[in-house]
Amino acid sequence: MMSTLLVKNARLLVTMDSTRRRISGGGLYIREGAIEQAGPTAELPESADKIIDASGMVILPGLVNTHHHLYQTLTRCVAQNSVLFDWLVTLYPIWANLTPEAVYISAKVGLAELMLSGCTTSSDHLYIYPNGARIDDEIQAAVELGIRFHATRGSMSLGRSQGGLPPDSVVEDEAYILRESRRAIEEFHQGGRYGMVRVALAPCSPFSVTADLMRESAVLARAYGVRLHTHLAETRDEEQFCLEKFGARPVDYVESLGWTGSDVWHAHCVCLNASEIALFARTGSGVAHCPTSNMRLASGIAPVRAMREAGVHVGLGVDGSASNDGSHMLAEVRQAMLLQRVGGNPAALGAEEALEIATLGGAAVLGRDDIGALAPGMAADFIGYRLDRLEFTGALHDPLAALVFCTPPAVDLSVINGKVRVEDGHILGLDLPPLIRRHTDISRHMVLGDI
Repeated sequence: MMSTLLVKNARLLVTMDSTRRRISGGGLYIREGAIEQAGPTAELPESADKIIDASGMVILPGLVNTHHHLYQTLTRCVAQNSVLFDWLVTLYPIWANLTPEAVYISAKVGLAELMLSGCTTSSDHLYIYPNGARIDDEIQAAVELGIRFHATRGSMSLGRSQGGLPPDSVVEDEAYILRESRRAIEEFHQGGRYGMVRVALAPCSPFSVTADLMRESAVLARAYGVRLHTHLAETRDEEQFCLEKFGARPVDYVESLGWTGSDVWHAHCVCLNASEIALFARTGSGVAHCPTSNMRLASGIAPVRAMREAGVHVGLGVDGSASNDGSHMLAEVRQAMLLQRVGGNPAALGAEEALEIATLGGAAVLGRDDIGALAPGMAADFIGYRLDRLEFTGALHDPLAALVFCTPPAVDLSVINGKVRVEDGHILGLDLPPLIRRHTDISRHMVLGDI
């Protein structure tokens, strides 16, 4: 039996498709998880299996998170005044206490936060697997919540004794990493249109894996047709590390290993010069911009305006909750807009373009042409915010701008793959209090050693 959904009477429907329509009184007609029609309510069918009256709401495509470390929800507000390398050295010993349950519970907490902030598709970079933890643990959490999920099988193989940054206790054997990477792809990757779970390969960074692992991961990913992801050019310290160890800047180093191309996206890219931006544009390499994390760790400001003007695909990432301390996608949209203005140009990034980066931009970075816009044939992933709220009063002459300029609220409605996942600000089927209690217990044990 076919399943249909009708959304009608939205105060404003923002399509983010090629027409960039803003439709007053707009709506959507959805069949079997995909959008069949998007337009004025009067032009849509009058009946469906389920009808949502979106009166008083802004409806827009679900936000896409292109970089995260969900396990870090367990270690917020640690190393509060540290730069990246010092921050990592402080946290690695704590993360060495992760367990399969800790990965599962932390993923569920982080993904719930994301869903309540308007995120409908998230990636995650899990690169540490102590005490029997596996990528399966966070995929289970995503499947249970019903969020569209790009799990990246991360890895660290270069311990401190070999010149890397992480302690030897948290690195893995490279042959094992490649076997587990292959298993994850074969077991979980859904490459077809509207796939809910996809897998990418993601050696952690140039200072935590060998060149051989970077090369072999790229070969394996391309053999299976999956994407590649890593941290890159995040800080000046990383730049200096690469110059001293490899005799090359970070971008030149990864390019020599086959890590540019339309199937690659890099996190951060704060320290890019003009020729490196041009290389990314020419090769189709994507960037996950993480403004809050970059500010928190004093890493700098990524040249988003220059990247966009050059044609680089740029998406947004909240990054891990140990360097952001939250997982709020709409807040990240606001931060991205404001941070580009710090250099002195108040028009460096506007509200609509910031939302475009968080929707279409994120879809492009993740290699998807089925999310990020509300148009026929696209996945029915959309969100709704009520406008009759304290945060938006005084701004309703421009509801779209209100979403970005004003205090970021929680989402009121979220539909993913045609299924209502958040209704009246609550995740359906999720009992939050016991999840929060268990997460708190695990965090206290990891951070404070409490039993």
